[in-house]
Amino acid sequence: MPERVCHACGERVPLDEPVPRDAECARCGADLRSCANCLHWDPRLSNECREPEAEPVAEKRRRNFCEFFAYSRAPFAGAPAADRTAAARAGLDALFGGPRAAPASPPSDARARLEALFRRPSPEDDGA
Repeated sequence: MPERVCHACGERVPLDEPVPRDAECARCGADLRSCANCLHWDPRLSNECREPEAEPVAEKRRRNFCEFFAYSRAPFAGAPAADRTAAARAGLDALFGGPRAAPASPPSDARARLEALFRRPSPEDDGA
């Protein structure tokens, strides 16, 4: 019985092949029969799968019915980023030079300038 590792926490998990669809990690409760644990999983590809005949799977870390599933023997790569939003924001800040700056003038100032730009001229403005 070969040992594999959980994609979520790195815990060694003893499994028999085929892996049952409802198999879960005893340590963290993650689904074991998921794309993230599959031999064919490759996040660099558009469908994240090297098997060309496999049906697309929306949630790669949840259990699924893929008939091409084979448990990966790759070592644990580390836990996935917990907060993708924070990672994306940090990447944008690095790309564009830091967090968004506050507006130079208060919103009421901008509103007054906008209204002045589009107001109708009054009779007093005609050279009086």
